[in-house]
Amino acid sequence: MDIGGTKILAGVVDPYGKVLARRQVPTPGHDVQLVEDSVVSIVQDLRQSHEIAAVGIGAAGFVDAARRVVMFSPHLNWRREPLQSAIAKRVRLPVVVDNDANVAGLAECLYGAARGHRFVLCITLGTGIGGALIIDRKVFRGNNGMAGEFGHMQMVPTGHRCECGNRGCWEQYASGTALLRDARELIANGSPLAHRLRELVDGDPARLTGPQVTQEARNGDPMSLELLSDIGEWLGVGLAGLAAAFDPSCIVIGGGLSDAGDLLLSPTRSAFSKALTGRGYRSEPEILAAALGPEAGFIGAADMARSAARKARRRTRRADRRRARVRGSVAPLGSRRRVM
Repeated sequence: MDIGGTKILAGVVDPYGKVLARRQVPTPGHDVQLVEDSVVSIVQDLRQSHEIAAVGIGAAGFVDAARRVVMFSPHLNWRREPLQSAIAKRVRLPVVVDNDANVAGLAECLYGAARGHRFVLCITLGTGIGGALIIDRKVFRGNNGMAGEFGHMQMVPTGHRCECGNRGCWEQYASGTALLRDARELIANGSPLAHRLRELVDGDPARLTGPQVTQEARNGDPMSLELLSDIGEWLGVGLAGLAAAFDPSCIVIGGGLSDAGDLLLSPTRSAFSKALTGRGYRSEPEILAAALGPEAGFIGAADMARSAARKARRRTRRADRRRARVRGSVAPLGSRRRVM
């Protein structure tokens, strides 16, 4: 399960990363209970035709180190939300919850673009920016489980207000939200450079979507190409800072905005190379497009869920063996000697 600000994606995934079934529904607003109801409904639907061993959830928010509680989500009303226990009680299966970028990054390491790499930085571009650091196929979560929230690094101290409460966060300049905001502003301000986008929505900026801007860029619209280039430059500069901090062997770019392909990644790579610390004296990490597309999130979540199911079975077997040993060590009542 991959729960985002606008949609919930789910799939049944086998042990080899193959998707056997897929579901997609709109995220039902910010209502916590309605989101939970949607998750349970999808699980019950998929159980009708598949044997489900466990449920993994990638959540757009800060998840605690135990992978049980969504501490905070900028795009949904999760505030210390015990999502793992809430879902587990209703579906009666092992459940694991992790940050959506963590599960997507793990999937790309196991089955996608980053196979064979030991130190991987994964960035997901959608409504915001998610991030994950994968070291030797294991997610680095930090002290509180909240590592990888790169989208909320402050890039411009007096910049655009972010939904997290701060100003000038990276995702305000290098995400789908940033692309759409800038395009709509150009339409609203009557810029002659945005005439194609204006025609597309009959002059109503609110009707414009991010995928429309991307498609117009593919069609050669100069303004749409410039908007994507601006996003790519912000992205490249931010990635150079992360490379200075973590020295990854590769950087994987995924999420909905990555559908723009080289229209986004070419300016990203150029800006990255110009800003990289020690350029010319170090090996430069590859910047790769994610290979698994929008399914990466639930594929990675499924892998985590499968691990949780195995651990649950091992704990059950150990407990059964302990109980059997205890029963075997108790002598029959008739054999006990009386103590005077």
